[in-house]
Amino acid sequence: MTDMKALARLMKELEDQLVVCMRCGMCQAVCPLFEQTGREADVARGKLALLDGLMQEMFRDAEGTYERLNRCLLCGSCAANCPSGVSVLEIFLKARAILTGYVGLSPAKRILFRGMLARPKLFDRIAEWGAKLQKLFTKPVNDVMGTSCARVMSPLLSDRHFVPLAEKPFHKILPQLNEDPKAGRPKVLFFVGCLIDKIFPNVAEASIRALRHHEVGIVIPRNMGCCGIPALSSGDLEAFKRLVIHNLSCFESVSFDYLITACATCTATIKKIWPVMMRQVSGMSPEILSKVAALSDKTMDISWFLVRVAGASPRPLSNSDKGKGFKEECVTYHDPCHLKKSLGISEEPRILLRTNPDYRFKEMPASDWCCGMGGSFNLSYYEISDRIGKRKRDAVLSTGCKTVATSCPACMLQISDMLSKSNQRIRVRHAIEIYARTLDDRKTSFPHIPE
Repeated sequence: MTDMKALARLMKELEDQLVVCMRCGMCQAVCPLFEQTGREADVARGKLALLDGLMQEMFRDAEGTYERLNRCLLCGSCAANCPSGVSVLEIFLKARAILTGYVGLSPAKRILFRGMLARPKLFDRIAEWGAKLQKLFTKPVNDVMGTSCARVMSPLLSDRHFVPLAEKPFHKILPQLNEDPKAGRPKVLFFVGCLIDKIFPNVAEASIRALRHHEVGIVIPRNMGCCGIPALSSGDLEAFKRLVIHNLSCFESVSFDYLITACATCTATIKKIWPVMMRQVSGMSPEILSKVAALSDKTMDISWFLVRVAGASPRPLSNSDKGKGFKEECVTYHDPCHLKKSLGISEEPRILLRTNPDYRFKEMPASDWCCGMGGSFNLSYYEISDRIGKRKRDAVLSTGCKTVATSCPACMLQISDMLSKSNQRIRVRHAIEIYARTLDDRKTSFPHIPE
């Protein structure tokens, strides 16, 4: 159990924030979970009503209250459409921290978050061993998407089709980097993130190519860790704190103008969630909080940086582009919740896609409807996650495009799962990969971008 004074302080903050909710029910129309279940308890209004009596509910049925709060994708659709401006994500994260502080972490989560995730070097080694051993338990199912499935039925993997761990994570390809910019250009710290490092290193390679093309300086500190959102989503403030402090220590020895990520969730976490939730950690020094606030101001999504700072822009298709056998391909785009709803970024990834003359961009219906991943939600409630994901799959298929792009590696996993299980042969790409294919390879050391 956590410090009761800290718990009481969190509870008071929560009560003050809950007053803003008018119980208007606007969140029902945009909640992907409510669309599937029709349960008032699954929509933001129902959960906020539950939290109104959290102190009583916590003592009466802590486990039940915790389970109801966990039935949430944390997609931010409710907050983005709330006429009262209720900070729903912040409220839910605080509530999960309160309940976890009261009932404690399960042994499995304690091992996962504090024993592994909060110890980046150990976590890297475990993932590397997993990459070596995974072929014993999985088999390829779709060569276009690179997905696999379990060889035998597994309670954890279920009937998922998943992108396996990369044979070589990005931190082994490029352990660290410190390149100076061209005169007058900024220098960026590239925060890789867990999924890009361990599953999609090609996205990191494309990002470095794009940044080098625009002649900005790049620094990649050694031994960076997770942004902390998996632990925080489970209410583990301690593991979250350790990861934030670890990453801050990695950043201290280098100077940079911006922190750039190619992961929508990492961007939103560092920019929006670190400043809010680090203030909830008991005994946190003003110096640490000041560093977190300063870093938040510097943090940007890579597409926003390339378009608004570096100057990337579409170019018209010229006759020289149309060589013999040229065939323009259709690409559509899925808006990650944490990019559009949390950060208001949607135009910039589309601009990057339009820079590639080999592709014709086509919008899908409801491009910003949640794909259903929701991080750990997908593990705990896969049946619901799957139903939400099928709506996104159908939206992709309706465009007729053979490539779907997005800006979040977690969304890439979910969309790959949905399309692969339907035996589709549609490529799932990060927007930066499609942009990087237009660039001059001579400026980079990463010439391979998947076709």
